[in-house]
Amino acid sequence: MQGRGRCFKLFLAFALLLLQYAQGGEMDHNKRDTNVTRRCIERERQALLAFKRGLVDKSDFLSSWGSEAQKQDCCRWVGVSCSNQTGHVLQLDLSDEVQSEFDKVQGKMISPKLIELHHLQHLALPRIDFNGSQFPYFIGSLTNLRYLDLSWTHFGGKFPSQVGNLTNLVYLDLRYNSFTNVENLDWLPRLSSLRYLDLSEANLSNVFDWPEVVNKLPELTNLTLKECDLPSPILSTLSYINSSKSLASVDLFYNRLNNSSIFVWLSNYSASLVHLDLYGNLLAGSIPDVFGNMSSLAHLYLSNNQLEGSLPNLTNLSSLEDLFLRNNQLSGVISGTHLSKLSKLRNLDLSSNSLVLDIHADWIPPFQLHSINLESCKMGPHFPKWLQTQKNISYLRIPNVGISDILPSWFWSLCLTVEYMDLARNQIRGAFPNLTLEFSYSPEQHLSSNKLEGPIPSVLSKASHLDLSNNKLSGSISFLCSSAAIGLFFLNLSSNNVSGQVPDCLTHLENLVMLDLSYNVLSGKIPTTIGYVFRIETLKLRSNRFVGQLPSSLKNCTSLVVIDVGLNKLSGQIPEWLGVSLKYLVILMLSSNHFNGSLPSQLCHLTHIQILDFSMNIISGSIPKCLTNLTTLAQKGNPSLNISHYYVISHRRWGKLYNDDATFMWKGGMQTYKSTLGLVKRIDLSSNKLTGEIPSEITQLVGLVSLNLSRNQLIGQITPEIGNLQSLDSLDVSRNHINGRIPTSLARIDRLGFLDLSYNNLSGKIPVGTQLQGFDPSFYVGNLQLCGPPLKKMCADEVEKGPRKHTDFINQEDKDELITLGFYISMGLGFVVGFWGVCGTLIFSRSWRYAYMKFLNGLNDWLFVRIALLKRQLKDA
Repeated sequence: MQGRGRCFKLFLAFALLLLQYAQGGEMDHNKRDTNVTRRCIERERQALLAFKRGLVDKSDFLSSWGSEAQKQDCCRWVGVSCSNQTGHVLQLDLSDEVQSEFDKVQGKMISPKLIELHHLQHLALPRIDFNGSQFPYFIGSLTNLRYLDLSWTHFGGKFPSQVGNLTNLVYLDLRYNSFTNVENLDWLPRLSSLRYLDLSEANLSNVFDWPEVVNKLPELTNLTLKECDLPSPILSTLSYINSSKSLASVDLFYNRLNNSSIFVWLSNYSASLVHLDLYGNLLAGSIPDVFGNMSSLAHLYLSNNQLEGSLPNLTNLSSLEDLFLRNNQLSGVISGTHLSKLSKLRNLDLSSNSLVLDIHADWIPPFQLHSINLESCKMGPHFPKWLQTQKNISYLRIPNVGISDILPSWFWSLCLTVEYMDLARNQIRGAFPNLTLEFSYSPEQHLSSNKLEGPIPSVLSKASHLDLSNNKLSGSISFLCSSAAIGLFFLNLSSNNVSGQVPDCLTHLENLVMLDLSYNVLSGKIPTTIGYVFRIETLKLRSNRFVGQLPSSLKNCTSLVVIDVGLNKLSGQIPEWLGVSLKYLVILMLSSNHFNGSLPSQLCHLTHIQILDFSMNIISGSIPKCLTNLTTLAQKGNPSLNISHYYVISHRRWGKLYNDDATFMWKGGMQTYKSTLGLVKRIDLSSNKLTGEIPSEITQLVGLVSLNLSRNQLIGQITPEIGNLQSLDSLDVSRNHINGRIPTSLARIDRLGFLDLSYNNLSGKIPVGTQLQGFDPSFYVGNLQLCGPPLKKMCADEVEKGPRKHTDFINQEDKDELITLGFYISMGLGFVVGFWGVCGTLIFSRSWRYAYMKFLNGLNDWLFVRIALLKRQLKDA
């Protein structure tokens, strides 16, 4: 009996061993028996070490890989897994090591010795940058591979069709590499077990039969071909349908699909599709009825196309969770009926269409939305009551929807869970209630361009991004003193009626990046605690009633890019520290104040400056000659259309971007620029008391688009090199004491669209050029000795010549002139007689024509012979 028992135990142990081997014998690092010492196969260990030598491991992620005695077992190396029974390497996966630390591991090459890993089933090297090196084609010899992920590796060269040899592949991810054009996908059907395929950013522009190829993959469930320049399918290629109808996810984001044939192909998978992304194609026409049959569809992305017509009935899409139709040309009315069966809907985006939401006030939605974006749809004038039923909203965007109602009191309880809220560009009325709410987040709130009134409640200081500009808000801004404002990154209160002084309590605004208090009635001094807002990049206090000097503490804000304190009552000298401490300034506007003294030479250290506006002050002295150090103004053009800022909110998973705007005098009128602000390079020193000459060094600022030195006391001449400013669109030096002639080089500035030289002491003739004669004469007036078009005053040389009558011209003969009227008449008659005497004879007489051609042929032969003889003589010599 005991012998039978031992036999049974041995049999059971053997059976368990066989079972483990049948399951693949794979083991995870975390599940290894640490009491058992296993050694990997030496040949495979050397192959892995050769692979490591082809990498640049900046952070020493692969420190466990080595030749030392304690590192002999490669099966214990990070990213490596082996078979429990055979010791063969089955898996090489570095995705966990490099995903969190992007670019920490870089690649030089993949060693060919990797093919020694004959049993390798899983290879994943995502985000290891091989910098355009040739794809290792020998990977096509690793025929046991079931999982291959070489995404974001930036391999180059010809597309590796050799992966078609990996017939056991189930997962293939080659997205975002740098391959050249893919000639075809003929290799793909050999991967009959493939379930996941991602070839994003591979150029498939010439692969018109891609749908037919995909149809030949019977196990495929996930297809991702983002940004592949995919063409629309040819209908003839859609006839071959041999799939298992298993396709669940199709992502064709940003391709060239432009007709309904793609919907014909997708209709084959209407029963299996769960995820469909056709964002950013050129799809036109109406949304097809085929979507009504996709009962399993949960995620539908059709944004940024050219779809038109009304929204079809979605009542059959009972599984739908995400519906994104933003930025199309859809029109018509949407009622509650359209959405009545979408009980699982979580995210809805119908923005930037011409849709009208006609939803009854008593309608109760069957869903609870997390995000809503209805921008530019029409849903006013009343505030939509159905929003009151939504308890889980984290993203609410309904700007420019025609609401002119009073903001309801229940709205704020709705916003307790909101992270992003945008109600801008409506006509929402009323005052903020006395809020005592406690938000779950530090929300981003956009309420600009409405008609909100009353004081700003302190509860809003908890926002991370608060835009209340262009309203009718009043009262003080004492809410900034709340300790909750420590999380404030962006604050725009411009164009309101807030008043009083800015409280000197800004020390806790350590995260504030943008502060705009322009166009209010704030008074007093700029508080010294502004110097504690160390991260600030944009400071706008324009058009208020601030007095005193710029606080010296501001020099601590070394990240400042924009300062605009124009249209105030600030005084004192322009501080030298502006050019010393604030080296990143791009826009500096101190216009319309009471600044005095001279321009400090330290301003020439502002190498990034694009807009320098000190106009309408009482600044004296001369213009510094060191302006040539303003290197950005000394370069033509600008790579960026706007001036943008990016900042990261610590508790969010994403960063924020905002673009600056600026308002200034341009060609005689106030203009505001934003989307093209980066292109504006200007210096405005007008309406001051500047003396001396215009420094010639200013002509080295070839990037200048606008230069205004008008209404000063400048003397001397306009430098002859003014024509170097070829980017100049506007030049104003009017109302000075400038003398001399207008430089002829000024006429060579082709872009010049505005010129004012009036009320100086300029003299002589206005240089001839299409630009200068095209300006209104008023831009030259006040220069008594200036003459020539477009002025009516003629120059002396033109007066001496004067207009002569035709008869006087004929009767008078200048004895000193060789060319007279008789000369022109004789020349004309001679031409007529000579031309018709020769050419007329050749035209009308055949015999003369033949004789003439014979003469030319003979002359040609004679010249040919003479040249040949001359060449021979020279050669013999």
